[in-house]
Amino acid sequence: MRAFVAVEVSDPDIRDAIAEFQDGFPVRARAIGPDSLHFTLIFLGEISESQNRQVQDSLGTIAFEPFEIKLAGVGAFPNTRSPRIIWIGTDPIGGRRLTSLAGAVCDRLLPLNFRNDRPFVPHVTVFRVRNRVDVSEDLAGYGDAGFGACIISEIKLKQSVLTPQGPRYSDLQVISA
Repeated sequence: MRAFVAVEVSDPDIRDAIAEFQDGFPVRARAIGPDSLHFTLIFLGEISESQNRQVQDSLGTIAFEPFEIKLAGVGAFPNTRSPRIIWIGTDPIGGRRLTSLAGAVCDRLLPLNFRNDRPFVPHVTVFRVRNRVDVSEDLAGYGDAGFGACIISEIKLKQSVLTPQGPRYSDLQVISA
């Protein structure tokens, strides 16, 4: 099964603000649906049922306090001139806390040989861009855009099933603060 560890964006006001941004964005791209919005803490890739149990055991030992993040700013990876994804970021304090949580998750999973290949950058993917087009001018006005604040009180081990309509996610484990 294909799996990852994430923090979901479940606040309805934030989801509405993101949907409004998506509806008004002029670039043709595939919008990520409200039920799929999340911060990926670590992508595990294909794991066996045995690895799933080991991951769940390791994640079950994580303790963290709930914290607030503000979703703010818009950017693109790898860059705004030829993006694959368009994302929404976080405020600096919330971003540091999310980075710390991602580090704790990675530390727990390192003995199982799971590691992040890239430095963690707190972001929520809101568009996937198929035909790379320069969006730098389109994004210029959104650098400081705010989408609301929420409390992070859960991390989830998620399964991802790829379909022609896009990935479908389901919870394998929920770890509460």
